Amino acid sequence: MIKNYLIADSGATKCHWTLVQNNQKTTVNTIGISPYFLSTLAMIELLEKSFAKKTNVSKIEAVFFYGTGLSNPDNVLSLKKALKAVFKNAKLSVETDLVAAARASCQKEKGVVCILGTGSNTGFYNGNKITKNSPGLGYVLGDEGSGAYLGKKVIQYFLYKTFDEELMAAFEKKFNLTKDAILNSIYKDPFPNRTLASFAPFLAEHRGHYMIENIIEDGLNDFFFAHINKMNESWIHPIHFVGGIAYAFKDIVKQLALSYEIELGKIIKSPMEGLIAYHKKQ
Repeated sequence: MIKNYLIADSGATKCHWTLVQNNQKTTVNTIGISPYFLSTLAMIELLEKSFAKKTNVSKIEAVFFYGTGLSNPDNVLSLKKALKAVFKNAKLSVETDLVAAARASCQKEKGVVCILGTGSNTGFYNGNKITKNSPGLGYVLGDEGSGAYLGKKVIQYFLYKTFDEELMAAFEKKFNLTKDAILNSIYKDPFPNRTLASFAPFLAEHRGHYMIENIIEDGLNDFFFAHINKMNESWIHPIHFVGGIAYAFKDIVKQLALSYEIELGKIIKSPMEGLIAYHKKQ
């Protein structure tokens, strides 16, 4: 029986780690670990800084890593190399963030699982694995309903001066950014999806304004229409949502589920507690 193990839940922006040692839990937070944005060497350096100098990594028996971008075999290989370089004695399990959402919300039951965080994703979980996945096109072509998707709308409304005077003033006060600064941060920074998503909290801070409500509802409806609506299992099994955007705007998620006449399951902010419960059972 494994007594000392690590569980990692990584999005594009943040990675939450829980170290379980003889049923005692320790939490560590790092930046998001995605092979799309970090090289193997960069991941090793980050892991060594976060763990090797603070934890006896030789005693860790297993690492269960869930993250974004891991449907790509090359990314899985790169990540496994980085993990093995630091956690030399550990058994490695690398799965997608969608599997994390499924195990956390469904455990061993069937269900449709949706991620609404910095990015977005959808799939059907048969109680054991993901058997159907809605095409993920990333923040440039897809990620409907995500923080990056909604943040892009906020920027557009500001730069096009679609916002009324109240919201224009509120945006300027909060961010104090020129047009050139915004465009440079999106087109030249190494993590543009994170930059876009950083504007999404503006929506949560101004709930009740009709323009804000329109952006939220339209953005989430785009996700329902493009992904949930086109998956046959959505009409048979409960739909679960995981992620900061889903949780922050759960009232809109509930309204849309009702209007689409689908069975709404859980809405949880982070899958970590569910993952801990899942691996404890295993």
